[in-house]
Amino acid sequence: MHPTIAVRRLHLFALFFSCSAWAQIGSGSADIGKGAAKGAGHLAKGTAVGVGQLATLHPINAGASFGKGAVSAGKDVSVGTVKGTGKIAKGIGRGIKKIL
Repeated sequence: MHPTIAVRRLHLFALFFSCSAWAQIGSGSADIGKGAAKGAGHLAKGTAVGVGQLATLHPINAGASFGKGAVSAGKDVSVGTVKGTGKIAKGIGRGIKKIL
């Protein structure tokens, strides 16, 4: 391979993995993780409240607590995933933009 071609490829590689693109991708990954963690917390909270309601013989309230925890968890996970995926796509776009 000709040395100038190798240098050109290395330069393009360095531009693609620039700080701003990586920061955007990392931020998106963090959003996905935060959404999953928040959802797990809401699911655990709903489950704990539901178990408490069952122990005190309130089955209707227990079902509502389980449902509320599950819906809240699903919302948190989906919001985190959508936000994170959007940021990752934006970061990849920035990297490609710098190459071109």
